[in-house]
Amino acid sequence: MEEAGGKVPSARVVSDVVQRIMERTKAPNPYRVGEVCQIIAKDNPDLRGKGGNWCIVNHVGEVSCTVTMWDGEYTVRINHLKPLNYLESECQQMQLISDRISRLRENENLEEAARAMLKYLGELKRPCLTVVEEKLLSLIEQEC
Repeated sequence: MEEAGGKVPSARVVSDVVQRIMERTKAPNPYRVGEVCQIIAKDNPDLRGKGGNWCIVNHVGEVSCTVTMWDGEYTVRINHLKPLNYLESECQQMQLISDRISRLRENENLEEAARAMLKYLGELKRPCLTVVEEKLLSLIEQEC
């Protein structure tokens, strides 16, 4: 309330105060490189449309992580991540899928249908591909 001049604080003021407290308390970052997490997009316009998508942590900072998603790399605060608690083998499988998607995404001649399939795979809610999904991804790789 002090920050809001004695009035009821806005969500933005509360968020800023919480962020400053988090930075002062320096709670250890609970994430590790290679971990598969889910994006929580609330209060972050850069993540709009990405809520619920999976990502892979590739750098751990004090209060943020750099993650790889189906459409690129993002630096996000730890409160925008939710652990999926996958087994190590499942995390490795997701890393392979992520690497395949990243290689394809770099292709400038990738057709819109193929991009849509990559987006779909980047939004999966499970740590593996179905037989059909694997065949479709392999077909896109062959064509590119």
